Amino acid sequence: MRCCGIAVFDDLRQGVKNIEFLSDPSTGEVRVGSTAFLAASFVSAVVDRLSRRYPRIVFHLVTAAAGTLQHELSKRNVDLLIVRRFGSMADERVDFEFLFDDSFVVAVGAQNQWARRRRIELADLVNEPWVLPPPESSLASVAVEAFRNSGLDFPRATVFAVSPEVRIGLMALGRFLTIFPTSVLKFPTKRSGINVLPVKLPSFSRASRNRDSEEPYARPRRANVHRGGA
Repeated sequence: MRCCGIAVFDDLRQGVKNIEFLSDPSTGEVRVGSTAFLAASFVSAVVDRLSRRYPRIVFHLVTAAAGTLQHELSKRNVDLLIVRRFGSMADERVDFEFLFDDSFVVAVGAQNQWARRRRIELADLVNEPWVLPPPESSLASVAVEAFRNSGLDFPRATVFAVSPEVRIGLMALGRFLTIFPTSVLKFPTKRSGINVLPVKLPSFSRASRNRDSEEPYARPRRANVHRGGA
């Protein structure tokens, strides 16, 4: 009975918000969940553009791991997610909409010795100081598979960090290398002082190459997320 009461209150609250939006579509609030990488790059660019066009809209950005964000969406604590789609989604209540394709690159600061090299193999970089995402993260799995597919052991990372800004800051010092999605280097503006090395990363597993690489970024539409227990 308590669950039903919560569901009814949730629907009533959302109904009031929808009425307010219809009365003035240029105002309101939206709660967007995203990972740290996307929030600092693509999502920031989108928020900047929309806030210029609709200055009365308030954006609440929630950053967390993808699994945590999916839980927040199911609980209706966020309205939508902008996340990378790794693997298949078991929840049929969530609908994905393709936004753009992406790829991964090896990046260094402009002062790094490797920035001046024209031909580089991934094997050449194994013993360099790396700053990488934590091993348990989905982005780390991309790096692991890149080295594995080249017949290499995963490099000994000097620093583990989730935040893209922390990794960019370390690269700017000149010593560190990392693997980034290209979107991080393009949004919200093209980042100066960072060089993409001419390293060809190998193809990833089917989960990343086929369905996931075809639909890497997606937005679960809240309208299609049902109430728990409904």
